[in-house]
Amino acid sequence: MGRNWDHLKQRLQVPKDHDSYYENTTWCNRDLIPMPPERRTFGVWGYFGYWTVSGSCISAWSTGSTLLAFGLTPPQAIGVVIVGGVLTGLLAVACGWMGEVHHIGFTVASRSSWGMRGSYFPVILRVFVACMWFGMQAFWGGQATRVLWGAIIPGFAHMKNYFSESSHLLTNDFIGLLIWMIVFVPLVLVPPERLQIPFAISFVLFAGSCFGILIWAVHNAGGPGTMFYETSTGDDVGWAFMFGITAILGAWGAGTLGQSDWTRYANRRFAPTLSQLVAAPITISVTATIGIIVTSAARDVLGGDILWNPIYLLAEVQEHYDSSSRVRAGVFFASIGLVSSQLAISVVLNSVSTGMDMAGLCPRYINIIRGSYIMAIIGIATQPWQLLNTADKFLKVLSGFGVFMAPATGILLADYHVVRRAKLKLNDLYTSDRAAIYWFSGGLNWRAVVAFVAGVWPLLPGLVETVNTTGASVENGWVRLYHLTFIIGVAISFVVFWACSHFFAPDGLGQETPFLGDAFHGEAADISAAQDESSENEGDGKKFAKEHVSA
Repeated sequence: MGRNWDHLKQRLQVPKDHDSYYENTTWCNRDLIPMPPERRTFGVWGYFGYWTVSGSCISAWSTGSTLLAFGLTPPQAIGVVIVGGVLTGLLAVACGWMGEVHHIGFTVASRSSWGMRGSYFPVILRVFVACMWFGMQAFWGGQATRVLWGAIIPGFAHMKNYFSESSHLLTNDFIGLLIWMIVFVPLVLVPPERLQIPFAISFVLFAGSCFGILIWAVHNAGGPGTMFYETSTGDDVGWAFMFGITAILGAWGAGTLGQSDWTRYANRRFAPTLSQLVAAPITISVTATIGIIVTSAARDVLGGDILWNPIYLLAEVQEHYDSSSRVRAGVFFASIGLVSSQLAISVVLNSVSTGMDMAGLCPRYINIIRGSYIMAIIGIATQPWQLLNTADKFLKVLSGFGVFMAPATGILLADYHVVRRAKLKLNDLYTSDRAAIYWFSGGLNWRAVVAFVAGVWPLLPGLVETVNTTGASVENGWVRLYHLTFIIGVAISFVVFWACSHFFAPDGLGQETPFLGDAFHGEAADISAAQDESSENEGDGKKFAKEHVSA
């Protein structure tokens, strides 16, 4: 019985590369090691493709146009998304630096700031946020699939609903979600280093949908719409502006925090930087601006409420023109772009990063692929249709994520850029050796705990009041502070972590060595002293790596 059990556990372990120079341990597997040279396939244009998918998506469209429902005028909303897009790009550069230099992802990098055992907390936190995000993205994908099939079969758009009204879920939406999930599941099997072409295809299809809808709206409204010239309906434009920026940073906060998950695939230094500084703000701003203009113009064409989601807009367009064959053809092709965008964004911002985080929790038995499937199950179980039933709740959900992601971001930036000055001892990120510099005390760095609590607690009262508000908005000091969630959370946790590390300096500052696998591959490391030692032992690299990592 014992031998059978051991054999089963061995078979359930995640695959290793042929003739691998690492072992599946408590801290290590193929998806967690520093990215070897042969898997670094992303260049400048590859990262532009990444950001065209990340920035040109339904989330960007809806975030911008939802600001209109929050009380901002279209020009004010455009200003919000531009500022938010620029800040997102800057955060992406800072958070992705360690991926370019050390070729490790967030899951492993968090061990240097939180400790080997303490790193489980930010990883689990990000898994939770990503699962929520995946659920919302998948639901939108299912709705886009429902609109697509409704354009082919008009009766599908009006099929009888068998779910209760309180569920906020329609039967045809549920069927669309099932179809979308069937398409999504095999996409997870594509290695991240081979996703450049799918990125390009998705962007072309979604861009065609965006500009097609924009041309229709502006042409039929005779311009950007009367709402584009209306004055603000909010009581305090300044705080609404800041709340909008918070929503954008909250929406892309998890993506920027985990930028190193993707920058570790860079085939040379600074390959991701140009896209982060240029493509990120441009794609987010342009997509959101199109959404704002279309939302404004469509109200004049269709009348009625503000349609802040392009999926709902396409469904209403088909209804407005009585499902004519010409309109159904346009809705069909526009829906293809929306469906493909949701598939791509779910792989880019959810599947790969969350799969890696899951792998960090149990490296022997979970890799990116298995973790992605676990994420999909949890994401659907969160019932995202309950979170997305109103524009106001949508913004509140996005902002709420930032309360926890912002302090985690501040800790990461302070530890890597200021405390350690971009120097990491990579070997010690993959071992349970109590003498390793990232073990701290019992595997936990108390400095990170103090900084995280300091960054979160001032924002919690405002979060509670904002989410629980059902009538007129409450504007007190706590709520106004909450409107600055990402800025406040990052700043406080950054300063507190730096102060704790300055007055109670951790061991090993200034030390850096490459991962032992670098010696096996014989690649040039940035750290000359460590590289000289590894190159002298190149012939013994494989054996030495196994012995050390297994420890």
